[in-house]
Amino acid sequence: MIQLLFFLLFAEGAALFFLLVKIGPLRDLVMRSLDQVKAGKGPATVKTVAGTMSVILLSSFMSIVKIQNKGAKLGTMSPMDQVLWRTHLLEASLMGFTLFLGFVIDRVHHYLQKMIKIRSSVGASKDEVENLRKQHQELKQKEEKASKEIEQLRKQIAEISENLTKLKLENEEKDKKVETAEAHVVALQKQSADLLLEYDRLLEDNQNLQNQFLGHKT
Repeated sequence: MIQLLFFLLFAEGAALFFLLVKIGPLRDLVMRSLDQVKAGKGPATVKTVAGTMSVILLSSFMSIVKIQNKGAKLGTMSPMDQVLWRTHLLEASLMGFTLFLGFVIDRVHHYLQKMIKIRSSVGASKDEVENLRKQHQELKQKEEKASKEIEQLRKQIAEISENLTKLKLENEEKDKKVETAEAHVVALQKQSADLLLEYDRLLEDNQNLQNQFLGHKT
């Protein structure tokens, strides 16, 4: 019994050491082993063993108390009682340390699992942050590109507006020239009409003069 407890205590100490200190793949190996122990019927078996050891521990304490009470009544303990008392005390101590280390291993395993999950989530968060940074950088580049394009469009719009203004002025000047030309044409038409009237009058006067000349001649 004592040898088994010493072996179990040594195994728990080694497992706890490998959980606390990462040496190569040993921590992962211990973690996987504990995961397998906690899977399926493992927890029930562990609880059964722990309960049995607790009962044995309580029995050892009761035996220690009985031997001490017997020695107190007799005033001294016999050599056999001393051997039994020391044996029960050693068993109780070993079982107490074994149960305590088992509890510590369970808690350390639990918190290591949490730490692994947190690291995984932190890693995922870092990836998300990196992706967001890349997206922000891409958006910033697109924004700068869009700003340049908008600036170019503004310049083009300004140039088009300036050209439209020039064309408008040129059109107004052409309209004025057309109006002037039309007025000049109207004046020329009027002058032509006057000249035609004058020409007709001169023809009529000439005809009259010819008629008078022919009348005098006859």
